[in-house]
Amino acid sequence: MKFPYVAEIGFHILVVTLSAAIASSLPMIAEKVLLYWSRVDHEGISLVSTELGVASALIILFNFLRLSVRYRRLARVAINAGLVSFSPTRGLRVRRSIRALKERHGTGRSVMVIGSTGYETFADPQSDFHPVLQTCLWANILLLNPYSKEASVRVRALSRPDFTLDHLREEGRKTIECLRKLKAGGKDVKLKFYSDPPLVKLVILGDYLWLQHYHSSLEVRNMPEYVLQHNLMDRGFYMLFYQYFMKKWEHSKTPEYDFDTDELVWRDSVGRELRRIGWSEDSVRERSAERVPAST
Repeated sequence: MKFPYVAEIGFHILVVTLSAAIASSLPMIAEKVLLYWSRVDHEGISLVSTELGVASALIILFNFLRLSVRYRRLARVAINAGLVSFSPTRGLRVRRSIRALKERHGTGRSVMVIGSTGYETFADPQSDFHPVLQTCLWANILLLNPYSKEASVRVRALSRPDFTLDHLREEGRKTIECLRKLKAGGKDVKLKFYSDPPLVKLVILGDYLWLQHYHSSLEVRNMPEYVLQHNLMDRGFYMLFYQYFMKKWEHSKTPEYDFDTDELVWRDSVGRELRRIGWSEDSVRERSAERVPAST
């Protein structure tokens, strides 16, 4: 039996127990109320104090009911939008719960990722999605080209002395080696690179989607994390970001990395190869700006 069901059963048992306790104590409570009222009925100060206390309690009760209705409406909006979780902070307790959620929904699923270097997302053995990638069915990974102009712009915007362009490229190399090992082990892994400014960090695991946005000058690890779920009515934000991933993945200007030859390969919309270049700083820097032939 899974933990959520145990918690739900325990909650119902607690409610029934409290109801029985309140019902059994009602006669005694009524007797004490009548005794108290007979005592304060002729004392003005006590009577006014009692009336003020009751009025305050009613105000608190009605405010609670009003807020409950409001929050229920907001919860309904969140459900319709597909939002199932929001984590504004990255404390230890929050990180543990998020990691458990990712592992629970990631086992045996397809994985689609948009990120910067991918190292802190899944390549680092301590990262949240590293165990997920080991057990996934297949993975399509889309990362920022570390030799592109936007990679240099991103590093400068962070203004971190300990994080240089060489550091970013080293993380990219470690990510490639991680994916190469998975592919050598029989995993269906594909890696592509984009050269646009990084907009979102996106991980899709089956019907669940993890989302963080890239701030212009802050690290993505410090950004809030949203979890979206695909619903049957296709009216939530899940489909929006899913289609965003697919559009970037299938774009003819997004080259695929060839693990066997260590090259970037451009293809047209039907999969025919247009060109390829070696994966090195000099070759990418010299030819990544060249115009890709239009797909036919």
